[in-house]
Order: sequence, then C-alpha cells, then structure tokens
Amino acid sequence: MASDPLDDYIDAVGKAMALPMDESWRPAVRANLQVSLRLAKLVDEFPLPDETESASVFSA
Repeated sequence: MASDPLDDYIDAVGKAMALPMDESWRPAVRANLQVSLRLAKLVDEFPLPDETESASVFSA
C-alpha cells in the first residue's frame, strides 16, 4: 500500500524539528494541516492583476 504524502510530510517535519509526536496526536495534526492547505489553496488561486503592488510595511 502506498504511503500518503501528508503522512510522509508529518513524519519528515517531526524528524527535522526533533519533535516527539505521540501517535494519538496524528489525526489532529493531519486535520489541522488539511485545513491549512485548503485555506492556502484559496489564497494562492485568488487572481491578482500584474500591476498589484504589495502593501506598505509599517513599524512602530
């Protein structure tokens, strides 16, 4: 059976950041990532004209 790319990503990031993860957390981590990816896709697909300029940066 082929592994799921999202599960592979969770494993790789956990290993790269040396984050211990209890297997009981995996469904919650996976659900959170699925929501984040779905929202990121909406932002990425939003059409912007080429002449759009980035917002100014304000600092206090």
